[in-house]
Amino acid sequence: MSSSGPRAGGPSRRRSFTPAQKLELLTQYEDACTGKEGGAFLREQGLYSSQIAEWRKLRDAGALTGKKPGETIGKLSAEQVEIARLRRQLEVSEGRLERTEAALGINGKTLGVLRERHQGITGRAEVQKEMTSAYRHLVEAAVPTRQAAALLGLSRTTIYRQPAAPVDHEPVVPPNKLCAAERAEILAALNSPEFVDLAPLQVYAKLLDEGIYLGSVSTFYRVLQENEQVKERRRLAKHPARAIPELVATAPGQVLSWDITKLAGPVKGKYFDCYLMVDIHSRFIVGAHVHATESGVLAMEMMKEIFGIHGIPEIVHADRGTSMTSKTVAGLLSDLEVTRSHSRPRVSNDNPYSESLFKTMKYGPTFPDRFASLSDARAFISEFVDWYKHAHQHSGIGFHTPANVHYGFADSVAVKRSQTLAAARAKHPQRFSKATDPKILALPGPAWINQPKEGTETEAA
Repeated sequence: MSSSGPRAGGPSRRRSFTPAQKLELLTQYEDACTGKEGGAFLREQGLYSSQIAEWRKLRDAGALTGKKPGETIGKLSAEQVEIARLRRQLEVSEGRLERTEAALGINGKTLGVLRERHQGITGRAEVQKEMTSAYRHLVEAAVPTRQAAALLGLSRTTIYRQPAAPVDHEPVVPPNKLCAAERAEILAALNSPEFVDLAPLQVYAKLLDEGIYLGSVSTFYRVLQENEQVKERRRLAKHPARAIPELVATAPGQVLSWDITKLAGPVKGKYFDCYLMVDIHSRFIVGAHVHATESGVLAMEMMKEIFGIHGIPEIVHADRGTSMTSKTVAGLLSDLEVTRSHSRPRVSNDNPYSESLFKTMKYGPTFPDRFASLSDARAFISEFVDWYKHAHQHSGIGFHTPANVHYGFADSVAVKRSQTLAAARAKHPQRFSKATDPKILALPGPAWINQPKEGTETEAA
């Protein structure tokens, strides 16, 4: 064949590398990789990355050391393969450790410099310069660019963005800015005996009435602000911080909560007052009265009746309504040595048990829009209280009725439920994922109104 081509002169011999050449090429490739020129080196030498990977494995296994040219290397044993893998893993780990130590050192120095500059209230440009310099040092320490940016909390887009060249601008003075003499005149007028006790807006109006214009109201305030003369001088009321009611009941009869709610009467504007008192531990309604009016005397009579039937509690909690804070109620509780507790002003969740009881009552399907008479309201409340105490399965007390918890029958009911569940679990074990009873059926523990912090810390410990 006269034409020259890829196969002119016959096929070329297959390239072969001695062990020494392989080691030398590996060293040159790794040096090129440090400068991010590894790919170019492979193309220049006509090598594939798979060859480099295979040679590295042989080197790490010690199969290239001491071999003569032309000597067969042979297949690596399982032990040699494991040695090669461990050496490579050690090399990678040492490289990562070295980069991490360098990154932490650079990052620590940078944060120290930035902290000092922030304390000195320096400009943003200097801070950005320090962050960019730290980024460069991290990249030079072989830390990947993404990790270097994450360490410094910067975006790589921000780092590579070229900042605009600084341009020196002389500060522009607004044409309407007052001179120092005019500002001094305004300050003198505001501090004069005639206007010293007046607000700037009133001074502005009075000066206009006298045919004098010194500046706008905003300018008056700016002048006062510059001289640190803008202070609150009115006698504003300062309400002391109210103590948070922190109550706990571990058994019935310890803490009672009560409140009054309105029941709509036969016509618009006519209401009946429902007095309800509940035991926060058992959720048992110990008293319910409906009256045409709200008064402390009626509340006191209700408490006397309740205390005579259920005993005197340790604490009585209520909100800050007129009847709750009345002298008659306060005198009765003081005589009986019962601790009074009240909700904080404008705090809606300091009396949760009474409020939730009212919601259960008013959101029920049988609650009417209006009551035709006082007797109808009393009949409805009596029926509701009887259902709530003896038929309502309350979710807050393990779906027991308040009466069972209040009078101590909940333990036997819980045992019966547990036996029923155990029998069902033994009959159909595939239907149960746990060998314990559901937590929603657990007997009620302590009831809280704003759980005390000491108790919370003790339980956490």
